[in-house]
Amino acid sequence: MEIIVLGTGCAKCKTTYERVKKVIEENNLDANLSKQEDIMEIMKYNVMTLPGIVVNGEVKIKGHVPSESEILEAIRI
Repeated sequence: MEIIVLGTGCAKCKTTYERVKKVIEENNLDANLSKQEDIMEIMKYNVMTLPGIVVNGEVKIKGHVPSESEILEAIRI
C-alpha cells in the first residue's frame, strides 16, 4: 500500500503525517508512507485544501487533520 500525505509543511500537515505514521505502526500495516510538499505535485491530485491523504493514488481525506480512527478507516482495503 502506498500512502502519501500532502502538505506544504505547516503544523496541520506535520500532525497529519505523524498520525498516519502512528496508525501504520500500531496496526502493523504493510504500507509505504511518504510526504509530498511540492505544491505543483499536490495540485496534480486536485487538492486545494491541505492536508490531504492519498492511498494507492486515490485522495481519501483532504482539508482537515483527521483522527486516528478516520485515518484507519480511510486506509483499510
